[in-house]
Amino acid sequence: MKKILFTTVALAMALPAYAETVKATITNIEPRYQYRDVVAPVEHCVEVQTPIYGTVQGGNAGEGALTGMIIGGLLGKGVTGDDGGAAAGAVIGGIIGADKAQNKQRQVITGYKNEVQCEVVYEQTQERVVSDYLITYEWNGVMGQSYTYNNYHVGQRIPVKVSIEAK
Repeated sequence: MKKILFTTVALAMALPAYAETVKATITNIEPRYQYRDVVAPVEHCVEVQTPIYGTVQGGNAGEGALTGMIIGGLLGKGVTGDDGGAAAGAVIGGIIGADKAQNKQRQVITGYKNEVQCEVVYEQTQERVVSDYLITYEWNGVMGQSYTYNNYHVGQRIPVKVSIEAK
């Protein structure tokens, strides 16, 4: 009995499997999706007020005269050693200080203008993409399903391998 069983198993294993490529018809297609991260540049703009600068002639004559008088008085007293020299130095220093202040140029804000300022930032979003397709097909009344990356359409005929194998 053992010899017959062993011979039957050996013959079954020795028989080749039968396989043939045939054309099956696609009956249904289901795209399968996945999400992937996408980093994209996005421009953000805002409207801001920026100052307009202008140059003006002249400064504060009183401030310049006072500063000149103090410095002139100290120098006059130091050079001559008496109060008369200090007074003369203060007068001359005041005149020079007032004159310098009026000839001085300075930058001042003369107004404002609206300006658009933009910057590019990178934002991460998720994008839905097709990962593959689950296709259902039929050949001679036999239904089958496979996953594929090909974008087939219903009714299209595709090659499939049909096999028969003894067990």
